[in-house]
Amino acid sequence: MKIQISSGLGTGPTKLAAFDSSLNAAGVANFNLLKLSSVIPPKSEIVIRKDGEPSKVPGNWGDKLYVVMAETRVDTPNVEAWAGIGWVQDKKTRRGLFVEHEGNSEEAVRRDIKQSLEALMATRNVDFGNINMHVVGLVCTHYPVCALVVAVYKSSDWE
Repeated sequence: MKIQISSGLGTGPTKLAAFDSSLNAAGVANFNLLKLSSVIPPKSEIVIRKDGEPSKVPGNWGDKLYVVMAETRVDTPNVEAWAGIGWVQDKKTRRGLFVEHEGNSEEAVRRDIKQSLEALMATRNVDFGNINMHVVGLVCTHYPVCALVVAVYKSSDWE
């Protein structure tokens, strides 16, 4: 299974419009998102979508899209919006864990991701090795903003 990490930064006249703008930037705006917990199945490959690269999410308008998602919306000028997903994976089996965090500073989001993954591994008494993360953010200047990161598992239709 390929799991695509994608991110988007958006702005709009309302927080909801900013969220939709960030979904569009991440390439997942036309799906119905279903949030998952944070377990990475064995044999999974994590692929990070580069900024400006077309989305590789297969599916059609309105399909279900299974994701782990971090998103934060801000409408106060000079306040930052940050979102991030972190993950660990066993090198052999490729099984692992995701965590998602949001906040008002990059430092806080990165710290929370690291501490959460360390705790999740300790709870399971397993060391998956290096902690990876994808974190994005922006500052609200006038209109509401949204920072979003998604880990896309798969899409499916409604039949």
